[in-house]
Amino acid sequence: MSDVPAGSEAPGPAPSFFRSPLFPIFIIVVVDVFGFTLVLPLLPFYAEHLGATPLVVGLITASFAFCQFVAGPMLGRLSDRVGRRPVLLLSQVGTLVGFIILGFSGTLWLLFLSRIIDGITAGNLSIAQAYISDVTKPEGRTKAFGLIGIAFGVGFMLGPAISAFLSTFGYEWPAFAAALLSFSSILCTWFLLPDVKPNHDPNARRLGRVEQIASFFKRPLPRLRLLEFFCFVLSFSTVIGGTALFLERQFGYTEKNTGYIYAFSGLVGGLVQGGLLGRLVKRFGESRLATIGFIGMVLGYGLLGWTFGLPFLLVMIVVGAFGSAVARPALTALLTHSVGRTEQGAALGVSQSLQSIAQIIGPLIAGLLIEHHMLKTYGVVAGAFALLGVIFTLRHRNAGEGPPESMPAA
Repeated sequence: MSDVPAGSEAPGPAPSFFRSPLFPIFIIVVVDVFGFTLVLPLLPFYAEHLGATPLVVGLITASFAFCQFVAGPMLGRLSDRVGRRPVLLLSQVGTLVGFIILGFSGTLWLLFLSRIIDGITAGNLSIAQAYISDVTKPEGRTKAFGLIGIAFGVGFMLGPAISAFLSTFGYEWPAFAAALLSFSSILCTWFLLPDVKPNHDPNARRLGRVEQIASFFKRPLPRLRLLEFFCFVLSFSTVIGGTALFLERQFGYTEKNTGYIYAFSGLVGGLVQGGLLGRLVKRFGESRLATIGFIGMVLGYGLLGWTFGLPFLLVMIVVGAFGSAVARPALTALLTHSVGRTEQGAALGVSQSLQSIAQIIGPLIAGLLIEHHMLKTYGVVAGAFALLGVIFTLRHRNAGEGPPESMPAA
């Protein structure tokens, strides 16, 4: 594989998307997300089938996030040093093993084990984001990060619907299908993804995980961007962590109905990020767009508990899915703008740690509330987390206009 210089764009006319380094990373993320969404709507029903309560379902999800919290920053730093491609391959192999174990799970402890193994090696998304930062200029980064959103949209549109069909033959079939997709993703990375030279300063002082997180939080602009991102993921993970069980109790939905709801949400997200995101960024800018996205999440999530018919439920899904679809790429771009180019992998690794913390807290809160039949409170709490994001973005609307801050010299 030939090296692609970091941040490279060929001189003269820009290469078409299909010939740029973004195309293979898009294919890889689509396949990864497709596999993930095959399992996502099924896992709560699978766990309940094995005797889990809603809180235990939250613990299974949290076990993945806890392991991701421990390993995420290390994978980010490693990808800064040795390159994105080899670390991405390592992460994908862990996902493959996790899905295979999930398919053979006949007890709750095997479900836990499958999520723990996947969590320890979970770095696919943050490494893909770092790769995008390496091969794009700052002004095109939000639109490029939107590719990940499109990949999520495609995955959420197809994966849950296929999972609903496969689950009629047994809970293990979606897991084995996800493993097959994970294996194909490894092949895509091996054969299609060009290697890049990471934006890594070999003379930079190596920081421990806690020290690295603290170093970003000591600087006002990165701290703001990380807090905004944390609010986003906490709100989103609370909703996602309880969606299947909420729909089961509020509407009597099975895994088949739930799969279709996930698919509809993915369709909305894919349409927004595939057709509208670039124009929205040009019109509103990243900071205002993040605020708009948070407001959509406040409304879409906060009113979930008052949905008792399918039409109103679909309206809330459209509003919430639009909000998350525009907020994630805007917040990710704002984070990378807030640090130097040699720190982007580390910053995204820290954001992965915060995402893991949020994904520990959110599903546990959702499971606890749903177990106690507090369905309205479940939606309100998720909306309240997004409201904190609104407050952050409104208080610091112009905080990102200056040049990016850099780490203090060692």
